[in-house]
Amino acid sequence: MTTETTPGSRERLLEAAAALTYREGVSVGVDALCRAAGVSKRSLYKLFESKGELLAASLEEHASAQVTALFPEADDTRPPRERILRVFEQTEAQASDHGFQGCRYLAVQIELKDPNHPASRAAHRIKENLTAFFRTEAERGGANDPDLLARQLMLVFDGAGARAGIDADTRGGLVIPTVTTLLDAANMR
Repeated sequence: MTTETTPGSRERLLEAAAALTYREGVSVGVDALCRAAGVSKRSLYKLFESKGELLAASLEEHASAQVTALFPEADDTRPPRERILRVFEQTEAQASDHGFQGCRYLAVQIELKDPNHPASRAAHRIKENLTAFFRTEAERGGANDPDLLARQLMLVFDGAGARAGIDADTRGGLVIPTVTTLLDAANMR
């Protein structure tokens, strides 16, 4: 274990936090995080004000990977309806991966129960970005109530991820038809 802050210490801590909290939850201890990252507690606290700040930074760091995995490319010219469906198709594909435990951002918010915790605030911002994407696409697609549709889509997104994460539902066949029904009801093109 290193006792000083090396250039890769921050990245290793962020990766350890992402992996351990996704697998074990946010209650994972500082000792376990430091052990997994191969850094000392002293190094952790030189780099991050608290464990909560480390968790928040880890969530933010992995948000760009989520955007890349779920969202269509910025220059994607498909209609808004298809851009929304792509998010759910990607979500279904991720849910079939071994080790899938649902949305890490929703899990953090549920586990912490404290909306003012740094990790809760980070998770909330990231989830709001997805809601904003749905709202923007709903507006572009002529939905009769873009805000309501965005909230409904988030409900399906979170519910589908949670149910798949606990193996309570089959991985496919339910999400896309549900989203399609919502898009049809909102007159989305």
